[in-house]
Amino acid sequence: MSQIKYNEDRYLRLLSEKFPNSNAVVSELINLRAILSLPKGTEHFVSDLHGASSAFIHMIKNASGVVRRKVDDIYAETITEAEKRALCALIYYPDERIELVRNEGLKHEAMPADAGNTVDDWYRRRLHQVVNVARAVTVKYSRSKVRKLLPPSFTYVIEELLHESSIEHDRSNYYNAIINGIIETGSAEDLLIQVSYLIHSLTIDTMHVVGDIFDRGPGADKIMEVLATVHDYDVQWGNHDIEWMGAAAGNLALIATVLRVSTRYANIETLEEGYGINLLPLANFAMETYGDDACKIWQTKDFENNPRLTRSAQLMAKMHKAISIIQFKLEGQIILRHPEWQMNDRLFLDKINFGEGTITVNGKTYPLTDTNLPTVNPAAPYDLSVEEQELMAQLARSFRKSEKLQKHLKMLYQHGSLFLVRNGFLLYHAAIPLNEDGSFTEVDVCGKRVKGRALMERIDEIVRCAYYGQGKDKENALDYMLYLWCGAGSPLFNKDKMTTFERYFIKDPELEKEKKGAYYTLADQKDICEAILAEFGLDSQQGRIINGHIPVRTIKGETPMRAEGKRFVIDGGFSKPYQEKTGIAGYTLIYNSHGIQLVEHDEFESREQAVLSGSDIHSRTLLQDFTGHRMLVRDTDLGKELLQQVEDLKRLREAYDSGEIKEA
Repeated sequence: MSQIKYNEDRYLRLLSEKFPNSNAVVSELINLRAILSLPKGTEHFVSDLHGASSAFIHMIKNASGVVRRKVDDIYAETITEAEKRALCALIYYPDERIELVRNEGLKHEAMPADAGNTVDDWYRRRLHQVVNVARAVTVKYSRSKVRKLLPPSFTYVIEELLHESSIEHDRSNYYNAIINGIIETGSAEDLLIQVSYLIHSLTIDTMHVVGDIFDRGPGADKIMEVLATVHDYDVQWGNHDIEWMGAAAGNLALIATVLRVSTRYANIETLEEGYGINLLPLANFAMETYGDDACKIWQTKDFENNPRLTRSAQLMAKMHKAISIIQFKLEGQIILRHPEWQMNDRLFLDKINFGEGTITVNGKTYPLTDTNLPTVNPAAPYDLSVEEQELMAQLARSFRKSEKLQKHLKMLYQHGSLFLVRNGFLLYHAAIPLNEDGSFTEVDVCGKRVKGRALMERIDEIVRCAYYGQGKDKENALDYMLYLWCGAGSPLFNKDKMTTFERYFIKDPELEKEKKGAYYTLADQKDICEAILAEFGLDSQQGRIINGHIPVRTIKGETPMRAEGKRFVIDGGFSKPYQEKTGIAGYTLIYNSHGIQLVEHDEFESREQAVLSGSDIHSRTLLQDFTGHRMLVRDTDLGKELLQQVEDLKRLREAYDSGEIKEA
C-alpha cells in the first residue's frame, strides 16, 4: 500500500468515528449542501481602536448601523422615530434599559396610546418587536447555527418565536400564548436580554480588527473582554499591540515604553484598573529621584497647557521622566546586543557631555532641554542603577502575574497574526516594506533574510517564539519585539527612525522628522497593490488590501479608498485624540452577501446617553460596491473547506457501500 493510499484510508477510518454509517453521512451531506447555499455571513473590518472602548462596544452592539437599518426596514412608517430609538436602545443595552423601565416606568419609551400603558403592555410590545428584528437577522443562517447561540434555558421558546407564521391564524394564537406565558411567569426581562444578545451575535458573523487595540485610550482591556464574547473574530497585530505583547511577554524595554506612553498621556487606567499593574514602586522611585525637579518638559499631555499643575499631575510628570530615562537605557542595551539591526544612530546617552549639558548629533552640538539626569552614569550610560534594576524587576513581575493581561495576551496569539488572507482580502496593519522602485525590501529577521510574504511569515513565527519559545531563540525573539516597534525594516513601523529621544531633549524640528518608508506613497498606486496581492497568492484583479495605521485626514480631503479602489485605509480615528486629525470618529468596512459597504462614523456621545435617550453613532455610507449576484457560503473560503468536506464524505460513503469500511 502506498503512503498516499495508507493516509487516505487512515483518514476515512477516523472520519467514520464521527459518521459511523451511511445514513449519518447522507444526513451531513444534506446539511453541508444546505449551508453552502445560504448567503455568506457579514464580516466587519475595523482598525486603530486605541483603547476607545465605549465607541467600539457600541459599534459591536449596533453592528455599525445595521441594527437600526433593520428596524427601519421592518417598521418603516408604522412606528415613530422616538419609538425606533427606544427599541434600538433596548436591543443595544437590554440590561440597562430594562433597569430604567423598572426604576422610572415608561416615560422614556414612546409607547403609542393604543398599546397600553402598563409595564406588561411594554413587555408584550417590545417582545414582539425584538423577536421581529431577531427573525430578520437569522434568515441567512441555518437553524443549527442559530441554535448553538441560544441559551439552553430558552432554546425551545426562542426557536418557536423565531419561526412563527403570521399567515396561519392558529399558529398566531399559539405565538401570542407563548408571549403571554413569558410575561406571566416573570421571564420577559430575561428573554428580552437573551434575544438582544442573539441579535448582537448574528449581525456580525466575523469581526476583523486590523491592528492597534492598545494605546492612548483607557479601555483596551474592555475591548479585549468584549472581543472574547464575539463568536468569530481575528486580530492583525498593530505596532501598539506588539508593544503590549512584548511587554506582557517580558521585554523590559517595552514594559518601560508602555509605561512611558501611559504616563505621557495621563492614561494609567488600563494599567492600574484594567490589569492591576502596581505603579506605586514607580511613583515612589520618581519622587525619591526627582522630588525637587519641576519636570517641566515631562508634563503630561492633559496638563502641559495648564499653568497650575495639580499635585497628581506633578507626580505623573516625575513618573513620566523616570520611566523615560529607563526606557532609553534598556533600548540601548538591546540595540548594542544586535548590531545587525543597524540602529546605533538611536543611541544617545553616550553622546551627552554631562559637564556642558549638551549632546552632539550628526556632528552638531545642541543644548539639552533637561540636564538633571542623576541616574545616568557617564562612564556606563546604558546601565541601570541598582534602584532602577529593582524597580524594573518589580514592574516585570507585576506584568507577568496579571492574570487578565496574560489572558488577553493569549487571546492575541490564538486569534491574531501579522497578516490574514480571507475571502479575497489581504489584511495587515501598516505596511509591506518596499524599495523605491516598488520591489520588496529584504530584511534580516533573526538570521534569515526575507522579503514580501516570506518576511511577514517569518516575523509571525518570531512573534510566537517570543512567547512560546525556549532558550536563546526565545531571548532573541523577545529582543526582536523592540525592533518591530521601532525598526526601519519593521512592517509595523517602516520609518527610518523613531525620534522619541530627540523630541524630549533636543529642540530642532529637523531632528524630529521621521521619514516614512516607500510603501506609504507607492501603495497608492494600483499596479503596486496588484503586485502585493499577487505576492500573497490573491487574484490581483479581484483582490483588495485593507490596512490602517495612518489616520485618514478627511478634513483635508483625504479618502480611505486608495489605488483606484484596490486598497482601503480604515484608520478613521476611533480614539478621541486622533479625531482632530481625521475629522471623524472611525470607519467600518462591511462585507456581506450583497457586496462591500464603507461606513464613516461620527463621535459617540456616551453609553449613558445611548441608554437614556437612544442616542446612536451617526454613520454615513461612503461606498456601496454591490455585486450583480448574492454571494453564497460556497463562494467564500469557508465554502471551499466545506466543499472539500463534501468530497471526503462522498468518499466515505463509497467505502461503506463497497464494504471497504464496515458501518456501525
